[in-house]
Amino acid sequence: MKEDYYEILGVSKGASAAEIKKAYRKKAIEYHPDKNPGDTKAEEMFKKSAEAYEVLGNPDKRAKYDQFGHAAFDGSGGFGGGGMNMDDIFSQFGDIFGGAFGGGFSGFGGFGGGQRRAKGSNLRIRVKLTLEEVANGVEKKVKVRRKLQADGVTYKTCPTCNGTGQITKITNTILGRMQTATTCTTCGGAGQSIDKKPSDADAQGLKVVEETVSIKIPPGVEDGMQLKVTGKGNDAPGNGIAGDLLVAIETVEHDTLKREGDNLHYDLYISIPEAVLGSSKEIDAIGGKVRIKLEPGLQSGKILRLRGKGINSLNGYGAGDLLVHVNVWTPKSINKEQREFFERMQDDENFAPKPEKSDKSFFEKVKDMFS
Repeated sequence: MKEDYYEILGVSKGASAAEIKKAYRKKAIEYHPDKNPGDTKAEEMFKKSAEAYEVLGNPDKRAKYDQFGHAAFDGSGGFGGGGMNMDDIFSQFGDIFGGAFGGGFSGFGGFGGGQRRAKGSNLRIRVKLTLEEVANGVEKKVKVRRKLQADGVTYKTCPTCNGTGQITKITNTILGRMQTATTCTTCGGAGQSIDKKPSDADAQGLKVVEETVSIKIPPGVEDGMQLKVTGKGNDAPGNGIAGDLLVAIETVEHDTLKREGDNLHYDLYISIPEAVLGSSKEIDAIGGKVRIKLEPGLQSGKILRLRGKGINSLNGYGAGDLLVHVNVWTPKSINKEQREFFERMQDDENFAPKPEKSDKSFFEKVKDMFS
C-alpha cells in the first residue's frame, strides 16, 4: 500500500501551499543524490518526496487526492504506475533547490555525470467512454502518431557545451563571483548534436511513427479527468527521455441512466393502475436489465434504492447505488367510461390523500440522496 503523501512530506492535511513547498524543499535537499551518492534508500525517498509534491503542490491534483486518495492516480493515471524518474524531478522542480547545490541547480551526480537529459514533448489525446466502461474500468488500445528516433541516426558531442547540456557563466558582482547555469542553446540540453541522419528524419533525427498504445483506465473516472501514460509521448533527440501521453477522459451520455458521483439515477414511469395494484418492472442498470417489484399503493416521487448497482468507486471502496425515481403517469385524455369512474371516486375515502409520517417530503428525499 502506498504511503500517504502528507506523511511523506511531514505536513498536516490542512497545510498551506507555502508550508508544503517548504517541507518538500527540506526533504529534497536532505535526500538529494549529490549529498547521498550511491544511497538507494535516499534516492527512493527523493523520488517519493517529489511525487508527493507534484500532487500536493498542485491545487487541482491535491483536491482529487483529498477526495479519492491514491486511486485518483493509479493505473495509467497520475504517474503511469511507475512513479517519477530522476529526469522528471529535475526538469519540473529544479528551481526549488535554489542555491543549495553550488550556485544554482546543475543536475545530479551519478545520474549522467551532471548532465540534464532533455525530455521529449508530451502528446494529448481524448478517449470516449460509455457509462459501462466508466463503471467497470476498461483497457483501451489507441493509435498514436509519435516521433521516435530514426534508425541510422548518429550523434556527436556538442562542441558548445562539451556534452554537459549546460553553459556555465561566472559573473563578478559586489557580493562576489556568482555562477549560473543555463541550458545549452545549440543542443537544447541534450549534450549531443546530430552527426548523420537518414533522409526521412527531421532536423532532430526523429521520424513520425504510428504506434498502438494500451491504456488501462480504472473504474470510476470522471468526465474531464486526465490520465498520464509515461514515456509514450515524443522521443527527445540524443540520449534524452520520451515525453508522456496525456489522456483526457470524455464520457458518453447514457440514454436512461444519469450519473451523480458514484450513484446512478433512473426515472421510472408507471400507470395509475400499476401504482394502485402493484407491479413488476424491468429497468436499465449497469451490465443489463434488472427486475424490481413495486408494492401496491406506491406513491409518486418514491425513491427506490438498489444498493451496489451504481459506479465502482475510484478509491476502491465498493460501488454506489442505483436510485429509481418513481413517477405515476396521469393520462391527459380519458374516455367517457373512465371519466365516469373517476368522477365516482372523487368522494371515495380510499382516494383521499392520507400521507403518513413515514412518507418523506420532497426536501427530505433530496437530503437523503446526498447523505
